[in-house]
Amino acid sequence: MPGTMPRRLDRWLDHLPLKGRRSAGGRQRLANWQIPTLYALAAVLAGLILPRLESEWVFGFHSTMSPAAALVLYSTVGSGMIALTGVVFALAFVMVQFSAATYSPRLSLWISRDRVLWHALGVFTATFLYCIAAIAWVDRYQLRGVPQLSCWLVLALLLASVAMFIALVERISVLQINRMLAFAGSQGRDVVEEMYPPLDAPPTLAAPEEYGDLPVKQTLCHAGRPLAIQALDEAGLEGLAEAAGGLIEVVSAVGDTVVEGTVLLHVRAAKQPIDERPLRAAFRMGEQRTFDQDPKYAIRLLADVAIRALSPAVNDPTTAVEALDQIEDLLRRLGRRRLEIGAICDRTGTLRLVTPYPSWEDFLTLAFDEIRLYGSGSIQVMRRMKALASDLIDFLPPERHKPLVRQQKRLDATIARSFETAEEKREASVEDRQGLGVPRKD
Repeated sequence: MPGTMPRRLDRWLDHLPLKGRRSAGGRQRLANWQIPTLYALAAVLAGLILPRLESEWVFGFHSTMSPAAALVLYSTVGSGMIALTGVVFALAFVMVQFSAATYSPRLSLWISRDRVLWHALGVFTATFLYCIAAIAWVDRYQLRGVPQLSCWLVLALLLASVAMFIALVERISVLQINRMLAFAGSQGRDVVEEMYPPLDAPPTLAAPEEYGDLPVKQTLCHAGRPLAIQALDEAGLEGLAEAAGGLIEVVSAVGDTVVEGTVLLHVRAAKQPIDERPLRAAFRMGEQRTFDQDPKYAIRLLADVAIRALSPAVNDPTTAVEALDQIEDLLRRLGRRRLEIGAICDRTGTLRLVTPYPSWEDFLTLAFDEIRLYGSGSIQVMRRMKALASDLIDFLPPERHKPLVRQQKRLDATIARSFETAEEKREASVEDRQGLGVPRKD
């Protein structure tokens, strides 16, 4: 097996937060629906406990505000907040649905799952509920007036609601197309930085002939409804393979959608069977793909936006060109990274885990082929793609050039097939980063 490093390339930069490479699970996060639920529970508990504590133990600590004014304040804040919540979130989800139809439903779904939206809903709900609870303690028994801490807490929640409303408006502005593309590109850059070492690092790739002759002792298949593999706990699988004295060959890659009976992995040459529960726990699955450990997903989303923009119903080649800008940046970063990372050895150098990862050709196919097909009739898109391929060849080391040259030939063939006159073919063959901007001089 090429390379001299034990334990894959996770060790090459231990000081980096390689969360995507080390664990499929990581820190357990709250589900989105749990966030406003916890805010609501906290508001109800505070409304039941805090005024009672003030009434029983904090004698004389009351606001100078009259009970009538407090009732007006609390009822106004509470009723206004529930109306604001309904209007704001109705408009927000309408905008998300509109963006899903315009750009890509998968990309818009990530925006709708933004934690700021759910924290805003939680703060709005908490403000409404606490105002209702505080009203019950205004001039209770006609003796104690208005509790001071409750009064200040209502005002604090009101200010927090205003702040969350401003943050929510800022988040919704992400639905602009240029910011949506930048969001997808940023997610992809983070994954590339976390997963792949520099190009000068030694490859850790195992050819099938190196382990294909080892007997298969155990096969793990998916059971249940279709789910997408979101991440893989490679460290956990390596430990299981080492403990069993065998090798684990992962068959289904991160990003694959598995159905009933789909093979997830093979256990080869193990001295003893491995419990299926930790094997299944190593696969984090969900309803859709995520950016974690899935560097192709960002390019997939950008390509989706581009080909949707090139559809006859939309006919927006400029958006496709902007998507290609983000795709080029990702390809530049990937081309300068070591992509051959499909094998992990233990401390003794024994191969323990083999996992499938996309190659350089896989990334180029995803980035070029569909956009070239759907944009074949657009001079603007063809010019931008010609510039993209040429710039990558100029920027990347020679070992990345051969697949790019093939893409250039495919572009030339597409242009020759799609345009009728020699003048149109000549115009479409010009390298131009803007598509229809400043062409490069030969």
